[in-house]
Amino acid sequence: MKHILIPTDFSNASYNALEYAVQLFINDACTFYVLNTYTPVALYTTTIYDNHTALNIDLGEIYKNNSLERLETIIDKVKYAYPNSKHTFTPIASYNVLTLEIDEIVTTSNIDAIVMGTSGASGLKEVFIGSQTMHVVKDAKVPVIGVPEGYTYKALKDILFATDYRTGTHQKGLSLLEELCRKHISRLIFLNAYFGLSLDEEQLENKESLDTYFERDAHINEIADGMTVLEAVEDFQSKHAIDLLVLVHNKHSFFENLLFTPVVNKIVHHAALPFMILPPVNTAI
Repeated sequence: MKHILIPTDFSNASYNALEYAVQLFINDACTFYVLNTYTPVALYTTTIYDNHTALNIDLGEIYKNNSLERLETIIDKVKYAYPNSKHTFTPIASYNVLTLEIDEIVTTSNIDAIVMGTSGASGLKEVFIGSQTMHVVKDAKVPVIGVPEGYTYKALKDILFATDYRTGTHQKGLSLLEELCRKHISRLIFLNAYFGLSLDEEQLENKESLDTYFERDAHINEIADGMTVLEAVEDFQSKHAIDLLVLVHNKHSFFENLLFTPVVNKIVHHAALPFMILPPVNTAI
């Protein structure tokens, strides 16, 4: 049984992520935790009626009930559109900051992955992640799958894993990636970008261990000489269609800049596609 967390703000982008998730895990027994967090200005207020009777109105309950009703609505909608006896849904309405609530649910509910909608993730040169999604990715202890708004689910034929081979089979979330490759019969492409320097001993060992780890899955290794990681990914995508981009959130690699610093505001060359961010190796739940 997989446990998948799907935050929602009831936007089209977040519902699209829910649709993507149920299709991505169509063959898995899953519990989908559909989460909405709310932070009303005040939990309690006092209203004075004409008869001067004070009445405490619990705004917290109003927000919670409204949130739960809307959660049930979108859950019913996705269950109707994608009926699957293997899938169950748990609505969660919480008065909390999103990242704090996610951290708690990941720990208490043994979450395997977080699937989120992203507004404006408009391609590989401009991976513009909404502020909420960015904060979730930065703090996540499990893989985060981002689904661009308006993206229509496509079978995972080719998955591109941009890697510097600084992490091997101890990488958290690797088992989920392997399952996706196996169950979707996907081809995994390892892409390494470098500037004239050959792989060192550690990288060669990690490369070999990854080859062994994915030996049951179709996979190939590609090298892009004289390019940054972003340039290498763009160049590869310009020649080959890919259905999922995989990155490692390694705070000491280029990906830190890719994810958490401002990038180009407009996408020029590439269409949007889903991405999966694997958490740092030393992340513990």
